[in-house]
Amino acid sequence: MLASEFKTKVLPLSNKLMRFATQMLHDEEQARDIIQDVFLKLWQKKDSLREVDNMEAFAMRMTRNRCLDLFKAKKPVLAEDDFLKRNSTESRDLQNEIELSESALLVRKLIRNLPDIQRTVMHLRDIEQYEYEEIAQMTDLTVNTIRVNLSRARKKVRDELIKREYGN
Repeated sequence: MLASEFKTKVLPLSNKLMRFATQMLHDEEQARDIIQDVFLKLWQKKDSLREVDNMEAFAMRMTRNRCLDLFKAKKPVLAEDDFLKRNSTESRDLQNEIELSESALLVRKLIRNLPDIQRTVMHLRDIEQYEYEEIAQMTDLTVNTIRVNLSRARKKVRDELIKREYGN
């Protein structure tokens, strides 16, 4: 793959990859590092990329795997450090959250609390608008598994919203 092909086929994916990594990691700086690593690896493999049928799915899978590698490598964090980190992250997001309605903010929080697979599938399907087959390529899950996890994720979010709305 030539540099010009790389610029037209791979680099335009950066925004989607960034949103996906940020959603998984909840840390924009780490997400940027992951995306840089992914692009570097893609560039290093540029000669074999002609064999890739779906570049977007391939790059998303690399991003997902890189994020999972980061989770595995993370050391335990003291509760105080975690609290300080979350508060500093939340203060950066405060301006964005002010613009959101209360229900939209609540939905975001509920989605963040979902198990990893459900959160990932819900993000890819409902936010990024990927088809089930594309999600299957990115996550190595079957379409049926994706449908089940998406259904469970939506039900958990819906039930929690109803519970909070009606106080049950």
